[in-house]
Amino acid sequence: MSEGLLRCLVLEDEWPARNYLVELIQGSKLAEVVAAVSTVEEAQEALAPASKLEVDVAFVDVQLSRNQGNRAGLELVRSLAVGHREVLLVLATAFETHALEAYQLGVSDYLLKPFSEERVVQCLGRLRARRAPGPALPPRIVARRRKNLVFLSPEEIWAFEAADRLTFVHTRHGRFDLDLSLTAIEHSLGELVVRVHRNWLVTVEHVKELERETADTTLFVGEGLGEGALGVHVPVSRDRAQLVKDLLLEHSTGLRRG
Repeated sequence: MSEGLLRCLVLEDEWPARNYLVELIQGSKLAEVVAAVSTVEEAQEALAPASKLEVDVAFVDVQLSRNQGNRAGLELVRSLAVGHREVLLVLATAFETHALEAYQLGVSDYLLKPFSEERVVQCLGRLRARRAPGPALPPRIVARRRKNLVFLSPEEIWAFEAADRLTFVHTRHGRFDLDLSLTAIEHSLGELVVRVHRNWLVTVEHVKELERETADTTLFVGEGLGEGALGVHVPVSRDRAQLVKDLLLEHSTGLRRG
């Protein structure tokens, strides 16, 4: 195995989707695929101690072919969550309906089909951050204020925005220019940030309000609430709205879920 790469197992019964996900994982240069299988039985065999196959991450499709059962993938995840706590779990599926249940089982991420290079890289970057040894501090962000350099700690940052081929960082001190892409920022900050829109990352700890006054979803990210609060309103893309909501609720308490 190449040093530092995550070792991945892919369970997907549709070979075009399986091959494409394998291609994206391998192409990320963050991980390698050590097993790509089409059935739960093959996945269980690969993960069994007798196989001596070392797996860090299992990418599991929820709804496999009919002869395996509609929830076969989810049942495998349930069993792995209990018996293979050293293996990180990612659901890779066309269905959003299992997201909350998946996170309750301890799934690390949730990839929706059709898979994208950007989303797979984001996922693997976060998983590598979780596997990194020691309590390394996240790096400071270096931004530009005219000709000056500004050094920002992650806890000072509300959000990152890509616009007009530029990248900006929003903070309580103002908005500054960055030389990094949003994808590079995701790699650096890992779970401290979440992609809510093609052009936006937000720091989870600074999300103060989820706004649903229309069919669109918006986050208020900053300090305080109501009139006079400091912050920025961030759009959430429709294909990410439910996942973002589930992620925020997963790390919160006080709301009845039905």
